[in-house]
Amino acid sequence: MALMTDNRTRRILTAREQLIALTAFRRVADRWGLDKCARCTLLAASARSIKRWEANPPSVKLGRDRLERISYVLGIFTGLHTLFGEASLADEWILRSNLDFGGASPLDRMLGGNVADLAFVRMYVDRWSAGA
Repeated sequence: MALMTDNRTRRILTAREQLIALTAFRRVADRWGLDKCARCTLLAASARSIKRWEANPPSVKLGRDRLERISYVLGIFTGLHTLFGEASLADEWILRSNLDFGGASPLDRMLGGNVADLAFVRMYVDRWSAGA
């Protein structure tokens, strides 16, 4: 994942880069209108941890799992905006029921709590944008 490591050096992101990733996640979550519970589920983090990160940004220390989760969310967001541009549909798409998700919304699938759920939605958006 691009957010997890730099492929040339295989280094873990610095604290500053992790803070940037978390800030980007927060902006996407705001655009999507996600509540605290949904944010916690997507990050696999407690509300207390998120509150601590917001109150003391230098305290942010994200493990590989959380960075992977953020990477998937940002990839989904980017893919949708590539497909729809800045149209409101790009942000509303994850909330709409979708027959390809059994009538549930893509967000419902993402909120399954597993990294695989995020990966599934990301692959779906990637295949869709590739015309598959």
